Amino acid sequence: MFGRSKDTRQPPETPQPGPAHSGGPTEPPRLAPKSPHEAIKPEMAPPPPPQRLRAPRGGLISTLSGLFSVLLVGALLALVAIVVLARQANEPGPLEADRVVTIPSRTGMGEIARILAREGVIEQPLLFQVYAVVNREQANLKAGEFLFEAEASIADAIDTLTEGRSILHEITFPEGLTSQQIVERLRADPILTGEVETIPPEGSLLPDTYKFARGTTRTEVLDIMSRAQAGALAQIWARRVDGLPLETPEELVILASIVEKETGRADERPRVAGVFINRLRRGMRLESDPTIVYGLVGGRGTLGRGILRSEIRAPTPWNTYTIDGLPPTPIANPGRAAMEAVANPSRTNDLFFVADGTGGHAFSETYEQHRRAVARWRQIEAGRASSGGEDAIDPDDLPDEAPDRSGALPSPVPAGTGGPPALRDVVDASEGTPLDPLANTTFDLTNTQIVPDLAPLDGTAPAEAPAPLVRPADGSPPLPPRRPDL
Repeated sequence: MFGRSKDTRQPPETPQPGPAHSGGPTEPPRLAPKSPHEAIKPEMAPPPPPQRLRAPRGGLISTLSGLFSVLLVGALLALVAIVVLARQANEPGPLEADRVVTIPSRTGMGEIARILAREGVIEQPLLFQVYAVVNREQANLKAGEFLFEAEASIADAIDTLTEGRSILHEITFPEGLTSQQIVERLRADPILTGEVETIPPEGSLLPDTYKFARGTTRTEVLDIMSRAQAGALAQIWARRVDGLPLETPEELVILASIVEKETGRADERPRVAGVFINRLRRGMRLESDPTIVYGLVGGRGTLGRGILRSEIRAPTPWNTYTIDGLPPTPIANPGRAAMEAVANPSRTNDLFFVADGTGGHAFSETYEQHRRAVARWRQIEAGRASSGGEDAIDPDDLPDEAPDRSGALPSPVPAGTGGPPALRDVVDASEGTPLDPLANTTFDLTNTQIVPDLAPLDGTAPAEAPAPLVRPADGSPPLPPRRPDL
C-alpha cells in the first residue's frame, strides 16, 4: 500500500525471567535499524535540570569578606611602605665628618629632628619622625651631647639618641681639698650647670675623678661624691683593726684628713697615721701644722706662705698645738687611701716626724732623734734661702721669732737685739709654697731617704743636753720634755 511507511522496528525484547540458556553467554537485545527519514530527524533535547535557589547577597558575611579584602590590601601597602621607609632610613647620611651635637633637655621629637637637620646630620626631618614613631622610639630620645659619625643614617642617629651614648666629660678632685675648694672647682667648670647654694660639710665628699654628661648640675656631682664617701667610709670602718683610739667613723675621717694634709706620699700615709695613733694613745697633742692653717683660713684651705710662730700659739678650735685630741671637724676631704691608712696604721713606735727635704718625712721614736731631724731640715731651708733660687724665702714671710738651738719652741726674740733675720721655724707644712710636701710628684719610692745625724748648725760642740726625758711607767719609749705653755 502507498502512504506512510510502516514502522518495521521491533520493540526491544524484555528479558524474561527464567533459567539461563545453558551452554553460552546471554546475547544482548537486538535493535531494529532506523529508517533514513527517522535517522535524519533531530532528537528532542532533554529537559533542563531544576534551577537551584540562591541565597540573597549582603549581610554579615559579605561585610566581613569586603573588610578582609580591604585589610589585606592595606597590609600589603603598609608592608611595601615599611620596606621603602626602612631602606631610606638606613641610607648613608649627609655628614662628611664626625660631629658633636647637643640636644637640650626637655626637647621634643620634632625639635630634635630640626636640630639634627640644622647640624647636617639628616636631610629629611619628617622621615626621622616617622621612622621613630614606627619603631616606637619617640619617647626614648634622650638629651645630652652626642657624637654622630660621618655618613650616619637616620637609623644610626636614632640609635645614638635612644641608647644614651652621650659624650662624658671628666672633673678631678685631688685628695686633701676642702669642701669650699671643691665647690670652687665645680663653679669653674663651664660644662656643669646650676648653682651650689650650700657648702657641704667638711670631710663628706670623696675626692676622685668623676665623669658626667653635658647638662649635669653641680649639685648632682656633689650628691654623687657624698654617696661615694658614705659607701667608702662604711666599708673602711668595717675593716678597721681592733684597739684604735677612735670611737666613730666621723673621728676616723677627722684623723684621715690630717694624715692627708701631712703627706702626699702613698708609702708614708700608714706610718704618719701610726704616729698620730701613738700620740692619741699616750694622751699627747697631735701638733699637726695643717690644723693651724685650717684654724686660720677655714675652708679656703691654704695660707699661701709659711706658718708664723705667733700663729702656732694662736688658739683655735682646730689648732692641735693648743687643743687635746682631735679637732671638732675634718680639715679637708681625705681620699680612700688616707682613710685606709688610719683604719690600718703601721705598727710603729714613732712619735715624731718632720720634713726631710725630699718631699717626705723623717720619723723618730724619741725627742732627741726628732731634734736632730729638725736641725737637718732647718739646714736644708737655710741653704735654699741663701741660694737665691725659686725656693728663697720672702722676708715678709719669715717667722717673727728665731728658732733656738734645741729645736723646741723658743722664747720670743727680745726687741732691739739686732739679730740676723730669722729663718723659717721647725714647722714642716709650708702649705701653698714650693716647699709644700704635698706638691712633691717626683719622689722615687725605690730609693730610701736617710737623714744622717748632724752636728749643731754653728759647728761648735754638741748642744747642751736637753731637759731630762720622762719615761712612762709601762716601759714604752720616753716622752719629750714638756713644751712651754702656749
